[in-house]
Amino acid sequence: MNHPIDRRAAFKPIAAMSAALLVPSVLLACSKSADCSDVTSLTPDELRVRNEVAKYEDRSLEAAKRCSACVQYVAAAPKQCGGCKVVKGPINPEGGCTLFVLKQS
Repeated sequence: MNHPIDRRAAFKPIAAMSAALLVPSVLLACSKSADCSDVTSLTPDELRVRNEVAKYEDRSLEAAKRCSACVQYVAAAPKQCGGCKVVKGPINPEGGCTLFVLKQS
């Protein structure tokens, strides 16, 4: 008994698998925080302070020293870049730098 395979029937599992793989990547993209690396509007002096003096990083290596916990951090809307009273440019709340000062509770 030879059973011919219907093309539509063969593509249904492929389409379902593709959709199943796409959904997690879309959800992951929605959960990411903002990209705060666009510093094109900064002057060379502001970039030097940001990179060489403050040593700002978009992701802090120390969870207790994230920008969002710093007294200098200026908060923004959720999943958007904030600011800083000392370091110019977009600041990720998950970022960090050497000028960190813990907010008082």
